[in-house]
Amino acid sequence: MFKFLKDLIYYTTIPSRLIALDLRKKTKRIRTLNELVDLAFNYRPLSFKRLAIRPAQVKEEILKLLRILKGLKPRTILEIGTASGGTLFLFTQVAEPDAIIISIDLPGGPFGGGYPAWKIPLYKSFARYPTQRIYLLRADSHNVNTLRKVKKILGNKLIDFLFIDGDHTYEGVKKDFEMYSPLVRKGGVIAFHDIVEHPPETGCEVNMFWNEIKYNYKYLEIVRDWNQKWAGIGVIYV
Repeated sequence: MFKFLKDLIYYTTIPSRLIALDLRKKTKRIRTLNELVDLAFNYRPLSFKRLAIRPAQVKEEILKLLRILKGLKPRTILEIGTASGGTLFLFTQVAEPDAIIISIDLPGGPFGGGYPAWKIPLYKSFARYPTQRIYLLRADSHNVNTLRKVKKILGNKLIDFLFIDGDHTYEGVKKDFEMYSPLVRKGGVIAFHDIVEHPPETGCEVNMFWNEIKYNYKYLEIVRDWNQKWAGIGVIYV
């Protein structure tokens, strides 16, 4: 009975709104990127464990990517793959005050996707400035209607930073790249997560596509250990 009631409370979005206030208060104390990443990885949302935002990342790798973004000063960001919201939180904190941030996530996706609707107030609260606009698309990134929605949100703007971390199959990551990379401006950045070779049973094939395209661009591989069997970030400069 207690578990049922606790589950029911989540669906009211009340916990999401309470955690949003608490996280915003803690974020205001942050002064460095190291502190920001530590907060994302270590934040304990009171007794609501399902609202943790810990990124599915290697800490050293995402920190290096954030340093690149800090220099890029992005005003338009598209993230494919929201999951627990950890990278979305981090990206909003290094984006410009007037930034448009779009995050696409497939409900029930096989690679950690599918956050419930009651998390939306928390994810919306990640905006560092009142002038930042966060758009959450709970949809299939491979659907042409999703692409149309992204274009409509952007208007006449192009993307400064595209982060691909959704469908990890070879065909899936290839499709995300082919559909959304044309929207990235010259001088912009595209990053792929999970470029390190994974065990076959995971179904992750990002490394195959990454190794196929990286030599067509100026690129950077952010990998703590090539034997870690997961993670790794590949960056290409458009």
